[in-house]
Amino acid sequence: MSLARPFGLEPRLSLTMVVAQHIPAAVTSTPASELPLGAVSERFSPMRDVWEPSQYERFRDERSQPFFDLLSLVAPRADGRVIDLGCGTGELTRHLHRHVQASETVGIDESASMLAKARAYEGQGLRFEHKDIATWEPREKFDVVFSNAALHWLPDHESLLGRLASALAPGGQLAVQVPANFDHPSHATARQLAQEAPFRQALGGFGGAPSVLLPERYAMILHRLHLSRLHVRLQVYVHVLDGPAEVVRWVRGTLLTDYERRLEPEVFERFLERYKAVLLDRIGDERPYAYTFKRVLLRGVARGAGEGLSSA
Repeated sequence: MSLARPFGLEPRLSLTMVVAQHIPAAVTSTPASELPLGAVSERFSPMRDVWEPSQYERFRDERSQPFFDLLSLVAPRADGRVIDLGCGTGELTRHLHRHVQASETVGIDESASMLAKARAYEGQGLRFEHKDIATWEPREKFDVVFSNAALHWLPDHESLLGRLASALAPGGQLAVQVPANFDHPSHATARQLAQEAPFRQALGGFGGAPSVLLPERYAMILHRLHLSRLHVRLQVYVHVLDGPAEVVRWVRGTLLTDYERRLEPEVFERFLERYKAVLLDRIGDERPYAYTFKRVLLRGVARGAGEGLSSA
């Protein structure tokens, strides 16, 4: 489905909805008009670092597939400069560096525990920096500005994408993937519990309010930023898990960290137990369990050199 002409975008815009199924050989672990679909948080603000690489990577194959789908939209740029915003453990950033054939790739992340693992991949033009992507301001131009499953933690995506687009060199590529699964019981349940006592008081009003936009909204934002070769799609990944309890383990490594970092350990354990009870009651006990997970993938190219990119 293309919304290029109705929305006044160039004919080469691609806006699609895709369903993809992932059946792992063994579970290993990971993500109305202008109503948003995603969650705001301050993952990158100076709070407790609760990110645990081993927990995050339990569903490693499943979490990696959206990265490679996004990477397929990026054209190589030999000797180019690349920035990866929210690089995590750095393993996927290495794939990005090699795919682009970059002379320099910088991965930034706020989590010291994630970066500790990333250091092992440094070298041959790839390096990592401890920075907050919420406040990152580009001081130089990049041939690729890339972010996989990180920007959904941040608010005001229209301004955010404008800031990222300003970092593009002529012909530079902006490529972003954000989870958009916040209407699924796995996510809605956490927001509901955040409004219950005693968690509401302990969280100080934080409730995981949405920030991720609808795909067509992203398309319009990229168009107004004068990017070309637009590709925007909503993709539904189907992760076949052993059972519903695996969903709890999945979000324990991502979504629930945003609550954990705001709660005292003993309060978070109560939150986690309550979450598990409510969620499993809602989604039943089907085995294997098909965990559907929506994500938005987008790509745009700055005008100038390199505009011969494929519109795939």
